[in-house]
Amino acid sequence: MRVLVTGAAGFLGSHLTDRFLADGHAVVGMDNFITGRPENLAHLARHEGFSFVRHDVSTPFAVDGPLDGVLHLASPASPVDYLEHPIETLRVGAHGTDHALALALAKGARFFIASTSEVYGDPQVHPQPESYWGHVNPVGPRSCYDEAKRFAEALTMAYHRAHGVDTRIVRIFNTYGPRMRPDDGRVVSNFVVQALRGEPITIYGDGSQTRSFCYVDDEVEGLYRLFLHGTPEPTNVGNPAEYTVRQLAERVAALTGTRSEVVYRDLPVDDPRVRRPDITRARETLGWEPRVPLDEGLRRTIDYFAARLASAE
Repeated sequence: MRVLVTGAAGFLGSHLTDRFLADGHAVVGMDNFITGRPENLAHLARHEGFSFVRHDVSTPFAVDGPLDGVLHLASPASPVDYLEHPIETLRVGAHGTDHALALALAKGARFFIASTSEVYGDPQVHPQPESYWGHVNPVGPRSCYDEAKRFAEALTMAYHRAHGVDTRIVRIFNTYGPRMRPDDGRVVSNFVVQALRGEPITIYGDGSQTRSFCYVDDEVEGLYRLFLHGTPEPTNVGNPAEYTVRQLAERVAALTGTRSEVVYRDLPVDDPRVRRPDITRARETLGWEPRVPLDEGLRRTIDYFAARLASAE
């Protein structure tokens, strides 16, 4: 196959690009580097199956030649990034998704949208199945991301119903691993970098809020299988093992051997109290479930950040 991956220089986009190339497919990567990093694709500079276009998908674009898939992963995805770029986040969810869908329609390609567990908001149903419609504040500071993804899902289904585009929607839960940015503001990278630097580990709220952490290799395998074998209905891809944020801080501290103290700050507005995917659909339709335990994934992530911090000194 030959596929387009938007957001290819991002954390997940670069790993998914690697997954397609590993199976012998050709990938056209596209990114504008607002939050993606060129170094995430540097190892592909001479790969004969990979080409790259620097472009903001919120503005119209074309891709020469045939395409079998259009995978739309472009978007700020961490709270630090989408709160800094709220308008760009809304534009890439609206205009960017429209442009990517129009390209898929023109090429007769399968379309894949990376949505998020944030469409469930601060959920009143736990764990969250795909049938749950969510509990989202449409005008809160996080709404730029939540509503951009909810709109992107709606637009994807509209193209599917109106034009017969073969579509996939994945709802991604907290993912971590190598190629995360040290300053991206996500809880795993925050805790690991703070611990390695000997800085206080910062917990927002009292630490009782829960998250479900999926190692990037597991997540990408789920995305890849969904693209190949999924159905148009949204599909949760995440790890159903649930931890409190305080438990995560304790695991990071133990695995790094840090003496960092834990400090508490106010909980951000609309921060979800719980998060855990129901992955019944992914298990039944894709034969997928995560395999990397939290401690093992954290060890790999700690090694990655330790090497990055050492090279920056």
